[in-house]
Amino acid sequence: MKNASVSICPVPQEQRPVNEYQELTESWFFSWVTLDWPAYLAKLAWVLGWSCLVSAPIAASSFAPLKYPVQFALCGAAGAGFILGLALLRLYLGWFYVRSRLSNPTVVYEESGWYDCQAWPKTPEVLAQDKLIVNYELEPILRRLRQTFYGLTVLLVAGGIIWSCL
Repeated sequence: MKNASVSICPVPQEQRPVNEYQELTESWFFSWVTLDWPAYLAKLAWVLGWSCLVSAPIAASSFAPLKYPVQFALCGAAGAGFILGLALLRLYLGWFYVRSRLSNPTVVYEESGWYDCQAWPKTPEVLAQDKLIVNYELEPILRRLRQTFYGLTVLLVAGGIIWSCL
């Protein structure tokens, strides 16, 4: 029965939400969120380190590191945090898109181009499978990304408070 419902699905393989989910889990960038916490934080630290290489010269042009070391460090950290925030936003939007495709009871797809949009209502079996993936795979990923955003926000607010005390 399962093969029969899959075989009648007119959606092209690459546009099926389950396959889009599988592509994200195998992707170099998007798979970071599926790692355990230490490995995930190591990847984010890697992005933050490279972001510091970009933001430090910009901060140095505003605040001489030897004359204003605290302002230089806070400005560089804010710039690096902004770049890290953009990377986290990209991760969140990618996973949220797949979550919305899996949660939707219909699959919108294109047969041959942007001009021939079609919709296929999911069978109850496919809908149940997609809801399981959303509840047990995607929600923990999105929760982890939200927690990371909250932590980054706390760090940026703390930097702003320190800046205002100077």
